[in-house]
Amino acid sequence: MYPSSCSSLGFLLLLSLIPFALSKTNSQDVAALNVMYTSLNSPSKLDGWKASGGDPCGDSWDGITCSGSKVTEVRLSGMGLTGTLGYQLSNLKSVTYFDVSKNKLQNQIPYQLPPNAAYIDLSKNAFTGNVPYSISLMSDLEHLDVGNNKLNGQLTDMFQKLPKLKVMDLSNNQLSGDLPQSLSSLKSLAQLFLQNNKFTGKITMLGDLPLDELNLANNKFTGWIPAKLEDINNLDTDGNNWSKGPAPPGQKKAANAGKGGGGARISTGVLIALIVLGVVVIAALLIIVFFSRRKSSSPSSFLDDEEKSHHQNRKSNNNFTPLTSQELSHNPPPPVLPPHAESFESSNSVDVKTPQKAPSQGYNKQPPADFAQSLNDNVFASRLNSKKGGAARAAVPYALSDLQSATASFAAGRLLGEGSLGRVYRAKYADNKVLAVKKIDSSYFHDSNKDGGDEFSEIVASISKVHHPNIVELVGFCSEQGHNMLVYEYYRNGSLHDFLHNSGDFSNPLTWNTRVRIALGTARAVE
Repeated sequence: MYPSSCSSLGFLLLLSLIPFALSKTNSQDVAALNVMYTSLNSPSKLDGWKASGGDPCGDSWDGITCSGSKVTEVRLSGMGLTGTLGYQLSNLKSVTYFDVSKNKLQNQIPYQLPPNAAYIDLSKNAFTGNVPYSISLMSDLEHLDVGNNKLNGQLTDMFQKLPKLKVMDLSNNQLSGDLPQSLSSLKSLAQLFLQNNKFTGKITMLGDLPLDELNLANNKFTGWIPAKLEDINNLDTDGNNWSKGPAPPGQKKAANAGKGGGGARISTGVLIALIVLGVVVIAALLIIVFFSRRKSSSPSSFLDDEEKSHHQNRKSNNNFTPLTSQELSHNPPPPVLPPHAESFESSNSVDVKTPQKAPSQGYNKQPPADFAQSLNDNVFASRLNSKKGGAARAAVPYALSDLQSATASFAAGRLLGEGSLGRVYRAKYADNKVLAVKKIDSSYFHDSNKDGGDEFSEIVASISKVHHPNIVELVGFCSEQGHNMLVYEYYRNGSLHDFLHNSGDFSNPLTWNTRVRIALGTARAVE
C-alpha cells in the first residue's frame, strides 16, 4: 500500500508542473505581472490577467506584447486603472515600452521600474513623491514622461548617465528647487518640458543642450536665458522672475523680463481703453507725419541745412522746418506706427513705415532686406484714398491651428515685441502673406471667466469700430482653447527705437533737429 501512495503523490506532482512546462512566458515576467495586477485592484477590464500564474504571451493578455517568451511591451494607457504599480517591475528585464498614462494611479512612482526600458510614460495620473533615482540607471531610456501628476520636492542630481534621453516631460507637477547641474549631461535631449512647477534658480546648465523645444513657463526661474537658446524653434519662458538688468556675455535678457509672471489684473473697460488710447495716439502720429510729408516739396537739401547751422553758430536753433524730400533721403521721418504695437514696453518693437532711402554720399551701407520699404508713396496714397471712401472691413475669425502654423507655434524667432497686454508675433502664410498676431495675456482677464471669451468679444467689438485712413485696421481675431489673439496687417520697417538708437543697420544717426521734431510730434499727439 505504501508504494501505491508514493505513485499517486508523484503523479499529482507531475500534473501540477504541466502548466509551467506548457507556459510560453518567462516565469519572472509572469510573477511581476501577477503582482502588478493585484496592486491595480485586480481590474476585470484587463482581459486574461490573473493574480497568480497564467501565460501572458500564450494567452495574449490585454496590453501585453511579447517576443518569444519575454514580455517586451506594456501598454495600458487610458483604461481607468486605479491603485499602484506593485514592486516587481524590475523583473521585466526585456520590457522596452512601458505606458500606463491617463489612468488614476496613486502613491509614489515605484523605485523598481523596467530597467531596460527606452520609453516610459506615467503621465496624467495622481502619482506623488519625487522622480525615483532608479531612472539614473536606465541607460537605454529615450523618452520619459511623468507630467501632469502630483510630484513634489527637488530633483535629484541623477542625469549623468542617460546618453540616449531625447524627450523629458516633468510639467504640471509641484516640483521645486534649483535644476540639477547634471541636466547638462543630456547631450541627446531635444525636448524638455518643465512648465507649471515651482522650479527656482538659473538655467545656465541648459545652454549647451541640443534642444528644439523648451518650455519653462510659470515657474520661479531667475537670472538670464543663455543666448544659445535663442535659436530654439519652440521656446516659452513666460511667467518667471527673469533678471531686469543687462545680461552678461553669452546670455540674453528675457523678452518678458520685469513682468515676473504676475501683476494686477486689468478690468475689461481699462483693457479696451488702453488699446483704444494706443490706437488714437498712433493715429495722431500718422496724421502729423502724413502732412509733414505732403509739405516736403522744397528742393533744398537737409544736409546743406545742417552744414549751414554748424557754420553759422546755430543762429536758428529754435526754428524747426518741415522735412524736405532730400532730407527724407538722408534721414527717415518720424516713424509711422501700426496699431498692433501700441503697448510695447521691453523691446519697443514697433513697426515703422519709412520712404525708400536714396543713395547719398554720406550713406554707404544698405539697410537689411527685412527692413525694406513695405509701401511706396503711390501705394500708400492709393490705400489712403480707398480707406477714406470704402466701407469698413469686418474682423474675421482665424483658426488657432492656422495661426500656430503661420507663427511656427509662436516661436521666439517670430516674436516682434511685447507690451503690457501680451506679445506680438509675425505670421507668414504659404502665399507669402504676412500678418501681425497680438497674443493677449490671459492674466488680464477675470478669474471668473478663465478663457476671457466674453471680455475678449467686447475688446474685438470696440477695436473693430475704430476706423481711420491712417490706421491699419484690425484684420481678424482668434478665441480658441483659452487663447485670445488680435490679427493686424504687418509692416516690416523696424521700430521707432531702432531709428532713434541704432545706426548703421537702419540709417545714419538722426540729427538733433529731426529728433526734436519727433519729440514735438509725439507731445502734440498726447496733448
